[in-house]
Order: sequence, then structure tokens, then C-alpha cells
Amino acid sequence: MTTPKRLTRAEVAHVAGLARLELTEDELDLFTEQLATVLDHAADVASLDLEGVPLTAHAMSVTNVLRPDEPRPVLDRDEVLSQAPAVEDHRFRVPSILGEAP
Repeated sequence: MTTPKRLTRAEVAHVAGLARLELTEDELDLFTEQLATVLDHAADVASLDLEGVPLTAHAMSVTNVLRPDEPRPVLDRDEVLSQAPAVEDHRFRVPSILGEAP
């Protein structure tokens, strides 16, 4: 396997230009080093032998922590609506989203 070439300052300046970013000289130096570090790490990950490792969407198993959806007794509609400040057509009446006065 060949060692990937090191990212150059000119390449970072070119990508910044494509993204319409104006970078100072100090930013070019900083971002060249940071992006090179990220790309080096990506190359390290790409070089791993993953033969026999199953594909996953998550590093850890994901399980549903919610209870099963089972029918349960419900409250009486008339009793609930009797506690509401306003009822209309056998439903809760709420102010409109455009600011209707209560």
C-alpha cells in the first residue's frame, strides 16, 4: 500500500476558492494542517482489514425502550371536556394561532 501524499497549501486554497471562502495566510496554514490531519485519519480507517466484520448502522446495538403499544382504558370524553375552559362541537376550543383573544 502506498502512503497518501500530503495535502498542500495550494490545494486548500483551491478548495477554499471553489467554496468562495476568503482565507487569510494564517487561516490557510491552520486549515491545511487540520484538513491534512482529518484526511490522514480517514486513510488510516480506510486501510483497516474489515474482512468478516458485519456492516452496521450503529457502533452499539439499538433497542426500542418504549413500552408495547397496547389498548388501555380511556377517560370519559364528557368528563374530560367538563374540565376544559372552552368547548366547541364536543371538542376542546383553543385560540387561533393568529392571536384570537381568549
